[in-house]
Amino acid sequence: MTTFTDELTAIAADVRALLGDPARRPDFAPAELLTATLAYPQAGGKALRPALTVWASGALGGAREPAVRAGAAVELYHTYTLVHDDVIDRDPVRRGKPSVHALLDTVGRARFGLTDEAAHYGLSMAILAGDCLQAWAIDLLASVTEFGVDPALALRLVRRLEGLTGPAIVEGEVRDIQLPFIPVAEVTDEDILRVIRTKTAALFAYCAWTGGMLARGTEDDAVRALVAFAEEAGIAFQLQDDVLGLTADAATLGKPVGNDLREGKRTLIIALGWARADAAQRAALEAVLGNPGADAAAIARAVAVLHDLGAIGDTQQAATRYLTTAFAHLDTLPDTPYRRLLREFAEVMVKRAK
Repeated sequence: MTTFTDELTAIAADVRALLGDPARRPDFAPAELLTATLAYPQAGGKALRPALTVWASGALGGAREPAVRAGAAVELYHTYTLVHDDVIDRDPVRRGKPSVHALLDTVGRARFGLTDEAAHYGLSMAILAGDCLQAWAIDLLASVTEFGVDPALALRLVRRLEGLTGPAIVEGEVRDIQLPFIPVAEVTDEDILRVIRTKTAALFAYCAWTGGMLARGTEDDAVRALVAFAEEAGIAFQLQDDVLGLTADAATLGKPVGNDLREGKRTLIIALGWARADAAQRAALEAVLGNPGADAAAIARAVAVLHDLGAIGDTQQAATRYLTTAFAHLDTLPDTPYRRLLREFAEVMVKRAK
């Protein structure tokens, strides 16, 4: 019997093969744009979203091949948001390697001898690479008709992604950009959860909906249960991701620890910690919040404060509560190997290394 890891590895391999096939992508030119577009897909990934799509479909009796195709499309769509997110956050590293805009800064220097203009060139190329990834995603998603999927259903998949999920992700990004300009004390838990539901959980929910729709062809109670499961699991995932951003090592994260603090991001950890902090503790937090130059020692002091205040532990507990709610939705479905894979999927996302 195959294990969760075996199944995930197999899906990741299928997605890599699909995205690595030049015949399955538009003709992105010139060469520098192709380099930028392929940077993240070629770096690989865990294929969590494709796995969710495939297993959601399987849980309702759907075929594997169209679900893999749709899952790969969602992976591309997610990748487009990552490329743009790195530009917005000015992150030079992604998964331990240069982010697309940092990579193309280097390419611009080598290819055109750029100096002062190299950074702007890199940013411009990254934005355009994100656009290419989005276009590629939609083209790939529409191609599920090659497996006999009703064209009307394929159109519904595209319209939901572009008309509902995509705008939700952009809304979440905008709110994430705006919240650091609001005093910490005025940011509510609801504000933070709104960002998580839109920026992160919405795409997980879309994966489950797509898998369910490929299986059933109509949005019935089982499909809605999958969506509710995925959304709650997505929230739990992001809460744990915020914890890891402060507690994991840089090698695990693939980027410097404490970046969220330096960027001034408003997370549940910060909201809880700030509300409980005394003057000295708030001073330690203020020293790093929104301070790109905060050094490792200052970050470590702020993290220690957040630990002492219980903000990190309580955020982990919140993630566990959302996970429990996710399982309640999942348990309304028949007990199948795919349902068990979905349960382990959610557990693995949330119970990652502390």
